This record gives sequence, C-alpha cells and structure tokens, in this order.
Amino acid sequence: MSNLSGLTETVYSDDAILSLFSGPATIGQMLAVEAALARAQAQCGVIPPSAAKAIDEVCRGGQVLDMLDMDAIATAAVAAGNVVIPFVKQLTAAVARVDAEAARYVHWGATSQDIQDTALVLQLLQVVIRLDAGLESATLACARLTGAHRDTIMVGRTWLQHALPTTFGAKTAGWLEALERSRLRLRQDASQMALLQFGGAAGTLASLGPAANEVAQALAAELGLGVPATPWHTHRDRLASLAASLGVLTGTMGKIARDLSLMAQSEIGEVSEPSAPGRGGSSTMPHKRNPVGCAAILAAAIRVPPLVSTMLSGMTQEHERALGGWQAEWDVLPQIAALTGGALRHLAGVLDGLEVYSERMAQNLALTDGLILGEAYMLALGARLGRLPAHALVERASRDAVANRCSLRDALRAALESDAATRGMLSDDDQDRLGDPANYVGEAPAICDRVLAAWKTSRDGAKAA
Repeated sequence: MSNLSGLTETVYSDDAILSLFSGPATIGQMLAVEAALARAQAQCGVIPPSAAKAIDEVCRGGQVLDMLDMDAIATAAVAAGNVVIPFVKQLTAAVARVDAEAARYVHWGATSQDIQDTALVLQLLQVVIRLDAGLESATLACARLTGAHRDTIMVGRTWLQHALPTTFGAKTAGWLEALERSRLRLRQDASQMALLQFGGAAGTLASLGPAANEVAQALAAELGLGVPATPWHTHRDRLASLAASLGVLTGTMGKIARDLSLMAQSEIGEVSEPSAPGRGGSSTMPHKRNPVGCAAILAAAIRVPPLVSTMLSGMTQEHERALGGWQAEWDVLPQIAALTGGALRHLAGVLDGLEVYSERMAQNLALTDGLILGEAYMLALGARLGRLPAHALVERASRDAVANRCSLRDALRAALESDAATRGMLSDDDQDRLGDPANYVGEAPAICDRVLAAWKTSRDGAKAA
C-alpha cells in the first residue's frame, strides 16, 4: 500500500496514478483478486459454490472497505512483513460475519505474494492505459508542431554552440519519434506483464492438488490475464522492463524539457511555455515567466533513474521467494509510475500551448553574421580546392570575420581576392545562394514528412485495431 501524496508530490506526480495506488485502491484490487479466486475455485469444484458466493458478495459489496480497518492493516503489516496477511485476516472475519462456513475458504491455496503481485499487475495495466492516453496528447501536439514548423528555419546547436541551420519542425519530429518509441515499448511491456501470479507458497500450487492448473486458468480468465508457464515470484524481469521503459520515457521527456527551457531563456527567446494567470511567476519578481512545466519534467527525469536502479537491483532474488528484493519494489514502482505520469501531464500541456517565435529564431540565425554557413562555403570551395585546403581557407576567413566584426561573406571575399589562385572562385550569385540559410537545411523538411507519415500510419493502424 503506497501513500505518495504530500504537499509537493502533486506538483510532480499524476493525481490519477497516485489514486490507483492509494490504500483503498490497493485493497480494492486485492479484494477483486480474492473474489475472482473464490469464483474460479467454485467453478473447478475446489470450494463450495455457496462459499464462493459469500466471499464474492463481501469482496464486491459496497460496504467492504468500511468493514476493513486500513490503519490496523498498515500497523499489522510491520510485524507480518506484508499487507496481505492482515488484510486476509480482516477479510476472513468480514466473511465470517456473513457466512461462518464460507470464511474457511477465504484465500484458499494462495500465498500473500500471489494476491499482492496480481493486484499490482491490475494496477499497472491501468497505469499504462493512463500513460498511453497522455502520450496520445503529447504526440498529437508534437505532430502539430512538426507540421506547422516544417520549414521554420532556426539554429541547430551542437555543444551548445551555433552549428548549422535546421528547422524547428525537424527538432520536434525527433521528439515525436522518440515519444512514439516509448509508447510502443510501454504497450509491449503491458502485453508481457499482463499475467497472473499464482503459485502458492513455493510456486508449485501443491495446495490445490490436481485442480491447480484448472484453477489457475479459471482465475486468469476471471481477471482478464494470461497464465504464465511458471509463477514469477522471484523473476521480476517483466516489472523491471516496465520500470526501465518508464525511465526511458521520462528521460526522453527530460530531453525535450531541456531543449525547451534552453530555447526559452531570455537571451534566446525562441519559445515560451503557455501563459496563464499565476503560471510561472515569482514571489518577488513580477516580470518573471518561468518554465514551470519544464522544471517539473526535469525534476521527474532526475528522480526516476535511481528508482529504476532500485528495480534492477531488486532482481537478484533468492530461490522461490525473495527476502528484501520483492519488498523493495512496493513503493518504488508506484513512485516511478506517478512521476512519469506527472511529467507526461506537464509535457502534453507545454507542447499543446507552446508559443513559438519564428522571428526570434531568424534573428538568432543571423547572430553570427554568416558564420553558421561556414560548412556550405567550405564544401563549395572544396569541390575546386579539395576539402582540407577549403576548410583551412574558410576557417581563416571565419577568424577574420570575428576579429574585424564583419560578415563571413565579406571576410571570405577578401580572402579569395587576396590570392590569384582563388580570385573569382565564387561569384556573387554563388555567395547569395551559399549565404542563404534556407538553402542549407538539408533533409530537415523531409525528416518532418517521413516522421509525420510514419506517425499517421501507426496511429491509423492503432485505431483500426
């Protein structure tokens, strides 16, 4: 049972995901598993139908949570080692108040981990549905930006320095493609993870004798889960894979937030987060418009990797049931899920209302007075001089341009005219063409087209399915 809510937690986490892992929600899922277990065992003739009916009615009755003492369950779990033991004790007492005979069959043949792990699977499948919807919103916003800014030229930056021209659409296309990859990973993880945990005390289901497999099949059908070939009590790879995928998604969102926050700096001013009353303000500086959405995403991107590391470290579990590794997961997975969901909520909102300043992008493109097109000049000259001599020539001209505070075009013209061997090598028309950033964005628009086409195809396929 996780309690992640706090004064600041809702800033960074997703409320809906937090609620999935609340005490009542977690108990509710365990009740669903216990009810399904009783129904399945009755179907297979393991327990009397009347007992299953009583257990099912108590578990699914509207008053059941009022009959259970959450605080007592949490307190008893300290000594018991998990919440299922005191939960089953209270559930048995609640069933006994309705049908004393039926109470004998509560939790029949199962072990604590069967109930807790299966309930966790049900919770995590809801998490993935929630995250998939968030990714739908984020990728839709990304696709709109990519289409709208396919040809919006801006500075491409490497090592935080001006490199070459690109388009804003090419940048957002990279974001879109990365988010789509995470979406696919999450769907694959959910498919692999949607499995019943049901192995009894040591994974053999000896408690159910020859009816074991039949009960497992019936229980899985009741819950809409698959049946693994073997219980996975100490094989946590599926959960670890989901945690890692959430870590990758959070890292991708952190990369996007880092890009956006750098572009939103006052000195850069190429984008800003959506504006709204009270959003991004300062307690002392009334002029501030802070990128608060990016801050929340980056906070999650910092917090999630160590939590994923815990999941990976916890995979080294002993024999058939674990001592410490399983227990380490209980609060970690909900935290990873909630932080990822919170980051995704912020990202979708930021992208959907992102303000893009193409005029400022154009101004920044001209900041170096043509230096950003040094490669274009170098390659044009390289066809006649060879690449290395051309590189050296343009490099010298670039230094001269900086030193003399003139354009690269003027510095290069002077360099070419100073040597009879290079004089007139570039015509005015050549220099006009080479000095226009629009002529040196390469594949950027085509990248936008390809990514959008693939996104639309994937989206149409998902809708058809």
